[in-house]
Amino acid sequence: MGLNIPRAEGRFKVVSDYRPSGDQPSAIEELARRIQRGDRHVVLLGATGTGKSATTAWLVERLQRPTLVLAPNKTLAAQLAKEFRELMPDNAVEYFVSYYDYYQPEAYIPQTDTYIEKDASINEEVERLRHSATMSLLTRRDVIVVATVSAIYGLGHPQEYLDQSVRVTVGAELDRDVLLRRLVDMQYTRNDMAFNRGTFRVRGDTLEIIPAYELMAVRVEFFGDEVEKLYYLHPLTGEVIREVEDVLIFPATHYAAGPERMQRAIQGIEAELAERLAELERQGKLLEAQRLRMRTTYDIEMMRQVGFCSGIENYSRHIDGREPGSPPHCLLDYFPDDFLTVIDESHVTVPQIGGMYEGDASRKRILVEHGFRLPSAQDNRPLRFDEFLERVGQVVYLSATPGRWELEQTGGEVVEQVIRPTGLVDPEVVVRPTKGQIDDLMHEIRVRSERDERVLVTTLTKKMAEDLTDYLLEHGIRVRYLHSEVDTLRRVELLRGLRAGEFDVLVGINLLREGLDLPEVSLVAILDADKEGFLRDGRSLIQTIGRAARNVSGQVIMYADKQTPSMREAIDETNRRRAKQIAYNEAHGIDPQPLRKKIRDILDDIYREADETESALSGHGPGGAIIGGAGRQVSRGKAPVPETRSRARAIGAVAREGMARAELVQLIQDLNEQMLGAARELQFELAARIRDEIAELKKELRAMDVAGVR
Repeated sequence: MGLNIPRAEGRFKVVSDYRPSGDQPSAIEELARRIQRGDRHVVLLGATGTGKSATTAWLVERLQRPTLVLAPNKTLAAQLAKEFRELMPDNAVEYFVSYYDYYQPEAYIPQTDTYIEKDASINEEVERLRHSATMSLLTRRDVIVVATVSAIYGLGHPQEYLDQSVRVTVGAELDRDVLLRRLVDMQYTRNDMAFNRGTFRVRGDTLEIIPAYELMAVRVEFFGDEVEKLYYLHPLTGEVIREVEDVLIFPATHYAAGPERMQRAIQGIEAELAERLAELERQGKLLEAQRLRMRTTYDIEMMRQVGFCSGIENYSRHIDGREPGSPPHCLLDYFPDDFLTVIDESHVTVPQIGGMYEGDASRKRILVEHGFRLPSAQDNRPLRFDEFLERVGQVVYLSATPGRWELEQTGGEVVEQVIRPTGLVDPEVVVRPTKGQIDDLMHEIRVRSERDERVLVTTLTKKMAEDLTDYLLEHGIRVRYLHSEVDTLRRVELLRGLRAGEFDVLVGINLLREGLDLPEVSLVAILDADKEGFLRDGRSLIQTIGRAARNVSGQVIMYADKQTPSMREAIDETNRRRAKQIAYNEAHGIDPQPLRKKIRDILDDIYREADETESALSGHGPGGAIIGGAGRQVSRGKAPVPETRSRARAIGAVAREGMARAELVQLIQDLNEQMLGAARELQFELAARIRDEIAELKKELRAMDVAGVR
């Protein structure tokens, strides 16, 4: 279970103009009652649009317990984190997901003798947020961490991570050189030129550090061996943000280990290596033995010299001092013992958690068999499902369609939340024959188009989605398609375009389900609804039906020649909820109100960033850079994502033609502020694009310095 250490007490507090309404008050009351009486598992059956996130926030406020919220993917996790930050601005709401933008795991294919080296692109801002999450968990109690299944993967020993931290206090006796050596042991690197996260620089009696989890830098001013002043400052401008009395600096990696622990680990690795080499040689696997010897001895030498090596997580069992086969430490171990776990979209997330272990284990077994890794590498793994359950304590499952497993844990008992604060009711479901379904669909689309409403159409395959889109386009219908091969930003752009009325119909497959919030959609058409399978089972159909539940005129048309058990399950459940919602509205005199939600997403910020940058380049923005013509104008809501890399190159070309160095520095500073702002809002695609632009401009700045240009 969790790590028992002193943490600063802080109280959860929801700050909102809204109060619980509909059946939120009864749901919160019943959830709290069941948890306080000690129920291990509690299910909240919450219909789409009933405010499950707000209910969770009010529940956490009631219970006053640190909380882990698990989401099925990074996008929904980011959405939840933003919602919780708005509802609980005074508490620590952290975001913990995989820090890889791209990840190709190490693997070996024996059939073709193909070794695939690990290849990954790390998102530094997401890595910072991971460190921020563990730092918050070790220092305070009023913490909500929104995470994906990354939470069950190995993270390093929390006690060692805490023991390796260093506290700096004004007035304390602290030798500067001793502190520098401690920082190096904590995997910080000295860099007096490029001042980045995880580095430090020294100028006389002044030390400046950018901790792994901070946006700001820390300045330590010494007077002899005494800490005289402590400041937080802007890492680019050097501007002092605030003066502080005390700073706790955590390691730059979660796998930091002290010299004694690392020495014990190396001894354990060497002993295992000798044993494994002898075993391979007995089996006549001389190639595998040589391969393992070369790789492992190199890693050992790196750990001995610098305390780290590439792929050090594969030696985590030795570093942690764990027994063979024992589970690794992970994010769950950083929580105190009484934390609460909330699993969002549990019908998707629970199976996801259960499936992680075997997929990882099968790949590692092959690497070990063929001499690419020591057997202990198999202990760097995600938790098994039973190990996950041992660590999480009490769990609340949130879903409009709870899975079979979580319902079994509660004996089928659920807490219901199906009344929407807006009074909106579940859509009417109509079943129509497949004969002439496309002509009927086109008629329904035109009716909605005249009312300025939108339509979602779900098909079974990508080809069907594309063919239907082409057919509708030929008949003058404004339509686009969406499936898994459409990249993330393009998906966001398509959904935004649908809401904004740039087209009327979006055709998709199973992407039109969990987490899609489109109040303008009044019709969902489900083609081939009677084809039983994953995309047409009861839960999938209920989730798809929910996409029309945010519009007063919501309707769902299922095109089918027979009613399957899944269709009947979905229709019966929808009608049950609909009847309960209508009865509640009549009893309370509620007139359903259309959901008016601002059309805002990460693309708004991209367009704004592009507009502001264009203004700066034209001499009208805050940067004041006079560079006419660099880049291209972006029209809000119509243009594709700005091509910032090519624009940065254009900026650099113009800079060579006469941009003053001071103006270029100012432009870099302005873009850096925009990047940090985007990162704080969890808009990582935007932040990455600005980061690439800044990198190009910094190259130009260095070239100007070499040439002596002012």
